[in-house]
Amino acid sequence: MGDSDSYWSAVRATRLRIADLPEELTPAEWEQESLCRGWRVRDVAGHLALVPTVTTWDMVAVAPRARFSPDRINTVLARRHGSRDPADLVAVIRSHADTRRTAKVLDTRNALFDAIVHGQDIALPLAREFPVPAEYSREALRRVWAMGWPFHAERRLASFTLQATDTDWAAGEGPEIAGPALALLLLSTGRTACLDTLQGDGVDQLKSSHANR
Repeated sequence: MGDSDSYWSAVRATRLRIADLPEELTPAEWEQESLCRGWRVRDVAGHLALVPTVTTWDMVAVAPRARFSPDRINTVLARRHGSRDPADLVAVIRSHADTRRTAKVLDTRNALFDAIVHGQDIALPLAREFPVPAEYSREALRRVWAMGWPFHAERRLASFTLQATDTDWAAGEGPEIAGPALALLLLSTGRTACLDTLQGDGVDQLKSSHANR
């Protein structure tokens, strides 16, 4: 897809489906921990509402408080915007579903995987379904595998072969970890909640390595 109309169509569709998801949540669910470490469901929603409109200045302004760490800057902004009324967050996510920009220091090539992964960060801990077309997950995997920081997926999973079972995507060399592209995407971005949906000789090795940490 790349930076094309089809890519942004996928981003738009994913954002709109994310906007539908929080509308069903109870007040307690908005406060629940997401899959994104240290972020509540409302913080994830705050991040998704902010991404299409955030500016470099917004990020610079909170940098001292965040000790100039990109991860902490992201967290400060997510929590700040996540404190807004849930209905407002949903409305903003929906109203900016078509937006094709973000801060200049960020990368619009990350928009699709960011939306897909954070949609799962909300849905999975709440036992909600958030299905994603395999071709969207494949495009997101290609980006995550190529980008290096912050996930370093290719280096971190270098000793395994990742094989999507629902689309044409594979990477790596070693014991196989096979499953839906969405599960491989979550694994590549550091989420382990998907491990039970994966198969292959590499899965037990991966589970063992996480258990020993």
